[in-house]
Amino acid sequence: MSARSYDVVVLGGGSGGLAAAFRATSYGAKVAMLEPAALGGTCVNVGCVPKKAMWLAADLAERIGLARQMGFDLPAEPALAWPTLIARRQQYITNIHASYQKRLDETGVVRISSRGHLLDGNTVQCEDGTQFKAAHIVIATGAHPLKPSLPGAELGGVSDDFFALRERPGRVALVGGGYIAVELAGVLRALGSEVALLVRGQRLLDKFDAELADQLAENLRLQGVELHFGCQLQALEKQGGRIAAQLRNGPEHSVFDTVLFATGRGPNTVGLGLAQAGVALDDKGAISVDEYQNTSVPGIYAVGDVTGRVTLTPVAIAAARRLMDRVLGGQAQARLDYETIPSVVFAHPPLGTVGLSEEEAGKRFGKISTYYSRFRPMLQALGQGEVRSLFKMVCAGEDEKVVGIHLLGEGADEILQGFAVAVKAGVTRRQLEDTVAIHPTSAEEVVLMR
Repeated sequence: MSARSYDVVVLGGGSGGLAAAFRATSYGAKVAMLEPAALGGTCVNVGCVPKKAMWLAADLAERIGLARQMGFDLPAEPALAWPTLIARRQQYITNIHASYQKRLDETGVVRISSRGHLLDGNTVQCEDGTQFKAAHIVIATGAHPLKPSLPGAELGGVSDDFFALRERPGRVALVGGGYIAVELAGVLRALGSEVALLVRGQRLLDKFDAELADQLAENLRLQGVELHFGCQLQALEKQGGRIAAQLRNGPEHSVFDTVLFATGRGPNTVGLGLAQAGVALDDKGAISVDEYQNTSVPGIYAVGDVTGRVTLTPVAIAAARRLMDRVLGGQAQARLDYETIPSVVFAHPPLGTVGLSEEEAGKRFGKISTYYSRFRPMLQALGQGEVRSLFKMVCAGEDEKVVGIHLLGEGADEILQGFAVAVKAGVTRRQLEDTVAIHPTSAEEVVLMR
């Protein structure tokens, strides 16, 4: 069987794969993209987009109480039509699918609804045996949620299963203390579920600044989320129509309607023919890449979650675009700088961070200085809310270059982008102090920290 020839073959139609395909066509490349499932990958279908839709609904639910405190005549228990929310969410996603398909058609990218695996360094084979040859192969197959190996684990779901819910669950256990567990806990609690976070470690978000993580935990408690640290799930078993959890150091009331695991994600590398093609994996099973997204095989590259490097949608997109700029656009040094990447945990309120934590900065620079602002946002104060904001700045050197900004509070997700630009550009604390603040806003607290 003769192989079809392309300039670029992309495995995966998620954020990274689409970005690679579209950027490649801008340089006149002939591109084929293999994706057996819905376009957009995790982010669009069971990640960022539907998560943010649910977060927005939860945010509205929380603001109803504040509005009532400020004088609005609202029912004590306003009802949410969950099916309506889900229908709106899914229609939004359907529109994204259509937009992607339209752009594929306009740019001439050939989409193949099939998985693919490598036969060698420049050949990919589909499930039906069709083969494609290309000078450049981009692997962007993403990752999947993991379940721990324990008795009864099949009774629990993973983060993907949250988006399959068609009604509000009653009592929910979320196993994990990372950003997915925190986000789902906040959404479910705001929408009326009883929520218990079962955390094996002693704090939330162990990769984020510790002080903000502690304040986030306090905010969750104020909102009614149960937090159980040092808690180990040993088994799940059926108890009538519910799920009983056997726990060490856990809550007394350990029977739940729903159990969701948020215990990590693994790269989608099975069945790709990586060993046959000679593509090396790292010690965690992700595809090993250098700073230019090169794998161990010339002409084969990998971007996004399958590499295990900063598993965020914008990172996959940026890495893919710079890769195509380099291999097709003549920009020999084009690559993504993985330093100073901003990220947001969509808790209630959100936590945004860019740069180094206090601990990381201390290890790298030795002499550092930290500045804070802990306050109650105006809306919380007017509505007699108890949730607090904590903003923190980490500086290094005699000129107090800002090496980390960490924001927990209302609007942190929107505020952070501008300050991320400033940190990337090397802003100093003095320069921020010389900036006239916009009053009254939460953002002004960044330039007024003491």
